[in-house]
Amino acid sequence: MIVVLRKGASQATIDRVVRRIEELGLKAHIIVGTERTVVAAVGDERHRSREALESIDDVEKVVPILAPYKVASKEARSEPTVVKVLDLVIGGGNVGVIAGPCSVESEAQILESAQKVKAAGARGLRGGAFKPRTSPYSFQGMKEEGLKLLAAAREVTGLAIVTEVMTPQHVDLICQYTDILQIGARNMQNYHLLQAVGETRTPVLLKRGPSATIEEFLLAAEYILDQGNAQVILCERGVRTFENHTRFTLPLATVPYLHQRTHLPVVVDPSHGTGIASLVPSMSAASIAAGADGLIIEVHPDPSQAMSDGSQSLTPAAFQEMMDLCRRVAGAMGVTMA
Repeated sequence: MIVVLRKGASQATIDRVVRRIEELGLKAHIIVGTERTVVAAVGDERHRSREALESIDDVEKVVPILAPYKVASKEARSEPTVVKVLDLVIGGGNVGVIAGPCSVESEAQILESAQKVKAAGARGLRGGAFKPRTSPYSFQGMKEEGLKLLAAAREVTGLAIVTEVMTPQHVDLICQYTDILQIGARNMQNYHLLQAVGETRTPVLLKRGPSATIEEFLLAAEYILDQGNAQVILCERGVRTFENHTRFTLPLATVPYLHQRTHLPVVVDPSHGTGIASLVPSMSAASIAAGADGLIIEVHPDPSQAMSDGSQSLTPAAFQEMMDLCRRVAGAMGVTMA
């Protein structure tokens, strides 16, 4: 349920509503808007809880949330959520670009990548320190040493760091070095991990699983939100279909569809969505035209020598050209892009 407070309701009233919600065995999520504050009451809504809340002074109305994802729903919050970390802004008419290599491979590689993607206009640096690989014999990442190199790149460039967390046990460690925690597609329904990152206040970039429905995707986000972490970014990175001309099928209808149903910002990963570097620029531009709030792009100084995902990685020069194209599209769409 959504408890809508009258305009100008005091903090004491908000506190009273929260206490009553908790007494009813529900969980309260305070959502502060520009016009008024609402409180989402989530849990088992039986036992006449609606009537108990409607009787509180300064409660304007109590309405049910029809969507199964309660806090992520636009019914809970009509204003778009904006995630801002350092100079990276995602949502609210801002297109934020995160770019960098699939894996951190060396100090020279990550520093060169960071400097070149920043020069082209990226405001976030991606790079894997812990790498989930299909084969146990593939490069698994530099682990904590990779995290230290990402932090060093941030010191030099000021870029916000985005890196993947794979287990609940790594959350505290990775939070020491990163600005945004990435949940990879393989872990979209790893509920213990979702709850662990939800307990932090570090923004989370949640990737859609390759076989997940939109409802499953939003319910995964709900796990994070339900723990109190409101800074969630949804990422469409392609789904599995019968097609094999690309690595995955990138369904850009996801972007406006999600915007109709959730206040959370939506970014697109055309690198994984296509798996082919030559397709990334056009799909990036199309993503912005579809209303994406951001892009996450794989860029490597020498893709032919990359230890992972070289075939879908852009060179710095190609990334610069892509950014020039995307800025033109962003201008036509009336949104801001660095």
